[in-house]
Amino acid sequence: MHKFKLDTEHLEQYFLEVMSGRRRRWFDRALINLLFVASRFYRMAVQFRVWMYDKRVIRNHALGCLVVSIGNLSCGGTGKTPVVEVFARTLSANGRKVAILSRGYRSKKRTMGEKLAHIFRHRKIETPPKVVSDGQNLLLNSEYAGDEPYMLASNLHDVAVVVDKDRVKSGIYAIDNFQSDVIILDDGFQYLMLKPHINIVLVDSSDPFGNGHVLPRGILREPIKNIRRADYIFLTKSDGSHKIEHLKRFIRRHTRRAEIIECCHKPQHLVALESKEVLPLSVLKKAKVAALSAIARPDSFESFLEDFGAELVLKDHFADHHRYTQQEIIDFVNQAKAAKAEMIVTTEKDAVRIPRLDRCDVPILYLRIQIDILSGQESFNQCISRICFM
Repeated sequence: MHKFKLDTEHLEQYFLEVMSGRRRRWFDRALINLLFVASRFYRMAVQFRVWMYDKRVIRNHALGCLVVSIGNLSCGGTGKTPVVEVFARTLSANGRKVAILSRGYRSKKRTMGEKLAHIFRHRKIETPPKVVSDGQNLLLNSEYAGDEPYMLASNLHDVAVVVDKDRVKSGIYAIDNFQSDVIILDDGFQYLMLKPHINIVLVDSSDPFGNGHVLPRGILREPIKNIRRADYIFLTKSDGSHKIEHLKRFIRRHTRRAEIIECCHKPQHLVALESKEVLPLSVLKKAKVAALSAIARPDSFESFLEDFGAELVLKDHFADHHRYTQQEIIDFVNQAKAAKAEMIVTTEKDAVRIPRLDRCDVPILYLRIQIDILSGQESFNQCISRICFM
């Protein structure tokens, strides 16, 4: 099973390199042509599905409360989780009962035995969604919850986090069991089955739309023009350069009505993996650091460390959402020790997937990130007010 997972990740990495043009052998170029043809069919299928919902041939569902969808056009790497967190935290602080619905990407599924046990115990065929947090208690580990839902549940108090592929079912469950009056649909832009009141789309300003192609030729889940469904567009990882203005003009060609909010992911502090001790970012200055990550865009994480003065003596990255084995972490700790690293630094999302070690010769820390609004603060406040007083 472990070998199959690694082979799948290697295959995924290979396709990403082919799509980005980093592989240029003759059979890579032949594969690109095949992927291009496949992407044409995929694009048509996506647009047909959107048309079916637009024309009410397929009817979407409305829940008995306010639904906010936060998603993206591309596959991963937009920094969605911190944005979901800031929305949930702000709305909860303003007195709303918030529940986050996630599909729990790569979370461990219930076994057949667990499903049968539920049926016999409750005499219901339909199994309930997985409750990661009921707003008071953390109820599942990261393996069963998925790394992003677990991370959100760990950081948010008074916010329920529920995981299920059927988010209509999990939304009804959150309303019935937690009296939720605001539902945040995590990664919900393509989930057309549930009708949102507010549609928020994130665009990574450092690499907005990849090569412009939809899957499998590019990283887009649907064509760029579909961004017109958005009410608010967050330009994440902004550096305030002139490229942002060019990106805004490009987006305005596809939508005039959406409010554009520019933000960056700002490192807040470091947290010790085991003790949870909070350390200032100043400890990175001139420190020899080993960087470990399994995220879609590891370069931005590594740049953060270097910007704060760290000397990266070792760095390694795995496929996005990779669940580390104990041996992989032991091997990396040994390599970091050999490279004379003073600390290992990883991302917060990776930290929930790192198994506990009985002994660790190099301290492991993770970087805590928060969202900082650079422009469009008024639009962000307006968005929050709109949700709170609807």
